[in-house]
Amino acid sequence: MPRLSVEGLSSEGDTPPDPDFHLYDLRVEVVHDGLTPIYCGAKAGDYFELKGEMLHLPEGQGFSIYSLAAVLPLLAAKQRPSDRLDWMTSDAEVACPDPNCKTRLRITRQGLRGFVRSDTTATPPPEG
Repeated sequence: MPRLSVEGLSSEGDTPPDPDFHLYDLRVEVVHDGLTPIYCGAKAGDYFELKGEMLHLPEGQGFSIYSLAAVLPLLAAKQRPSDRLDWMTSDAEVACPDPNCKTRLRITRQGLRGFVRSDTTATPPPEG
């Protein structure tokens, strides 16, 4: 498990090294108008959180693999800091992949989490 630092705290309980890079933790939540049926088994407010590379679901709650497939390609980009005018910074909702379902999946950036490169990959850093 990589050592990581959140607001200066280490997952190992010691003083963490300075992080080499940062990623946002994300929350992906089902948003619904309350007027139309939901076909994937979700309820408005269902969510999962992405912390580093780990996906976390609340106990007892599932999440449709088709809904997950709709947001998955965006999550790595949404985790990274971006320019304030970049659409990845401002656009937060993804349509449900079922054309008959009116739910949206809202991706919200949470706090930044620091990572030490050598704890996340065996590949040496690029030169220069």
